Parts: sequence; structure tokens; C-alpha cells
Amino acid sequence: MDRNYYHTQESREVKLSEPIICSKSNAWLGNGYYFWYYIDDAHKWGKTSKRKTGRYEIYKSKIEVNDKVLDTVFNEDHYNWWVGIIEQYAKKFIKKFNLKPTIADLNQYIKEKANIYEDIDAVQFQDFSTDSTESVIKPIQNLRNNKLQPFVYRKRIQIAVYNLEIISTFALDFEGQVD
Repeated sequence: MDRNYYHTQESREVKLSEPIICSKSNAWLGNGYYFWYYIDDAHKWGKTSKRKTGRYEIYKSKIEVNDKVLDTVFNEDHYNWWVGIIEQYAKKFIKKFNLKPTIADLNQYIKEKANIYEDIDAVQFQDFSTDSTESVIKPIQNLRNNKLQPFVYRKRIQIAVYNLEIISTFALDFEGQVD
């Protein structure tokens, strides 16, 4: 099944013909091409995280979500397998080093030892916003510390693509200014 996803970048003089790989050490799922499921999240990312040039662009892509896409958002079996891999690794790391692994540690392990990305074209996952302005529901008051917490009712979904061949289209969809 093909699905539309959105890739956000700083505005450039020369428009992109393909997505830019994210290779930062804190990338959730390691080196990959990151896309948003909802265009609203792509806009939010552009306005808050792509501020270098004062403008951002959103590229719309069709991505084939096939049996080589690990869908930890909507597929319960994929989700349970993924949680198991993470927890198994974290326990080994804690036992060996007596501290919790970082995202970079986790990604390095998965890449080198678990080798799961060899058989996976992409991972679809959910992150959680802590920004109460994103919710249309009034924040909940935490009774323990009296702080307000956002009511997170909507999934913020991304896909990290490792195989460019599953991307059939990639075209500029929006150009905008950072507020």
C-alpha cells in the first residue's frame, strides 16, 4: 500500500530531488530518511526545528508500506517485537555498564549486533509531544506535583526510511516562513 508522508527541511536555493538523510547521533532510529505521517506535524517541525534559514520546505512523498516496513504504530505484533528488542538490549547494556543506554547506543547495537535493518526498509513509530499548545483539550493537572500536563490524544507518527527504493515520488509541496 502506498501512503503519503512529508519530509521537512530548511529552505534551500536549489530544491531537493530526494530526501536528506538524518545522521545525527540522537536520531530516534539511527541514520535514515525521516518523514511525518501528518502534514500538521511537518509544519510544526519546520517552524520549531528548521530555523537556520528562516524558511522551511515540505516535500510530499509516496512511500510503499510493504511487509518490510516495521509498523510499531498500527501493527500490534510489530510493536511487541520492537519493544522486546529494545528491552532486551537495554537490560544487557545495564548489566554490562551499570547505566542506561542512550539512543545512540541503542541504534549502534541494532545496526551492528541485531542486524534488523538488513531486512527492514523502514520503521514507522510514534513520538510524544509534551507541548500543551498542540492539544485542543485543556491540560490535566498532575496531583503529585501540581504541574499541568498536556492531554496527548493524537499520535505524532514518523517513518524512518532506510531503503530509498520504497519512495516512489518526492516533490516540493510547501514553502513557508518560520514564525
